[in-house]
Amino acid sequence: MSKRIGIAVLGSTGSVGASTLDVLQRHVDRFQIVALTANRDDETLFQQCLAHEPVFAAMADPAAAERLNDKLRSVGRSVEVLAGIAGLERVAALPEVDYVMAAIVGAAGLLPTLAATRAGKRILLANKEALVMAGPLFMAAVREHEVELLPIDSEHNALFQCLPPDFSTAGLTKAGVRRILLTGSGGPCRLTPLDRLPDVTPAQACAHPNWNMGRKISVDSATMMNKGLEIIEAHWLFSAAPEQIEVVIHPQSVVHSMVEYEDGSTLAQLGNPDMRIPIAHALAWPQRLASGATFLDFARMAPLEFQAPDFARFPCLRLAFAALAQGGTAPTILNAANEVAVRAFLEQQIRFTDIAIVVEHALEQISHRAADTLAAILDDDARARIAAEEWVASHDRGTR
Repeated sequence: MSKRIGIAVLGSTGSVGASTLDVLQRHVDRFQIVALTANRDDETLFQQCLAHEPVFAAMADPAAAERLNDKLRSVGRSVEVLAGIAGLERVAALPEVDYVMAAIVGAAGLLPTLAATRAGKRILLANKEALVMAGPLFMAAVREHEVELLPIDSEHNALFQCLPPDFSTAGLTKAGVRRILLTGSGGPCRLTPLDRLPDVTPAQACAHPNWNMGRKISVDSATMMNKGLEIIEAHWLFSAAPEQIEVVIHPQSVVHSMVEYEDGSTLAQLGNPDMRIPIAHALAWPQRLASGATFLDFARMAPLEFQAPDFARFPCLRLAFAALAQGGTAPTILNAANEVAVRAFLEQQIRFTDIAIVVEHALEQISHRAADTLAAILDDDARARIAAEEWVASHDRGTR
């Protein structure tokens, strides 16, 4: 029997992490779960440790790690529990880990994902912020350590499947690619009248019509900032010039993205909106394995619609394109301010339409610079958060 592939799942308690564990559970003969990590949800991670028996568990929050350790000891489990960013970085680089699912949400995923990259692991990248915040630095590490980087976002995984094998060495233009088209459902507010958008509630913004996701990414889908971050991610993943990237609204979420070639051909990847599909693809690549997802029934499929995005409805898309054009740490600032704004919206401190205003404010207040050192990236991330928090504090709906 061949050795099983060792897996570390960073962010195992989130929606992508849970989907990853579902796929892995279907192929226990092929994969071994070495490590699971979470931020502070020790109860969910405890249950996952009981079900999947990892060797290591790590929690970003030290108090949560202590609670998890106590629970595991109380039931006689010998899982080694680590704490803090150092603990996350350690499990990401363990010798017995072959593949790392990088599924920590937000900027918190950057350092552990970089640690996995520098350790030469196969990176299954669901944490788009690693590329948005630190694209030049991250991709330089990928090249230096000859890492297999496989995208997990359904859109980028679709593009990866539709691109020619030599795109990374030849470049998109020489490979005959005219443009890549990222599809997005438009989220739950796609048809909301513009004058009603300020009154969208957190519950409404999180009620995605097709995907089951966490609250932060659900709000990003509603503002289409998620697609904006994916534009920047696509730039780095595929060495795509900004003018080669387009966004198309596709409410049914069946076509996950498309690649248009110079000869007029367009290749698309289709599937039900189920994250287990791209996860299974990346785990098995260049082979295929069962994901557990339902297969498409073309005879019963609803008509597929495609529309151009409206920047008046989705100003975060415009801001993302602008940040990509500015380059340097501008995408870092964009991402940091958005994280602050989304959290404030979910806590009902600001309105839905204020999210884009907060992001634009930070981009105007913070001068971007070259994103060539981790210190510069983390410093501008912190500065952007302060600028965003100051705006929120001065416009907090609870104090007006």
